Amino acid sequence: MIILSEATTKDIITIQEIAKITWSHTYGEILSKAQIAYMLDLFYSDEMLHKNLESNHHFILAKEEEKSLGFASYEHHYQNKHQTRLHKLYVLPQAQKRGVGQLLIETIENKSKAKNDLSISLNVNRNNCAYLFYKKMGFQIVEEENIAIGNDYFMEDYKMEKVL
Repeated sequence: MIILSEATTKDIITIQEIAKITWSHTYGEILSKAQIAYMLDLFYSDEMLHKNLESNHHFILAKEEEKSLGFASYEHHYQNKHQTRLHKLYVLPQAQKRGVGQLLIETIENKSKAKNDLSISLNVNRNNCAYLFYKKMGFQIVEEENIAIGNDYFMEDYKMEKVL
């Protein structure tokens, strides 16, 4: 049985381990090793995760029999709108296609509705096949974005939204 729990600063190492494994698997053929290393350090450093966890970001861990399977990070009332922002959702390769991602999304949807948010937004790399998962979950592509993140790197994303 998959159990979801709110992550705390005690879970930072677990989040970092999941990110490192899933990023190599997900982005290994999309981004250079240098860009993956840069982005992992940018988004998953101890400092950044502490900052996220101490702000309005909420992290949910998915576990089965004490083994971590994945996580999601989200923020209600994103940019002072009635919208939840799904910042991160990663499931270990061996746990994919088992409903973990769907359970994380559905949980965030329920929490968003309880906070009176009207939609959920996210960005996903245009070359990441996860955009098909999000489409299956009811998200629609609303635009393409190229976001400069430093070191001459860009995130080349679809912005997707789902009305709740």
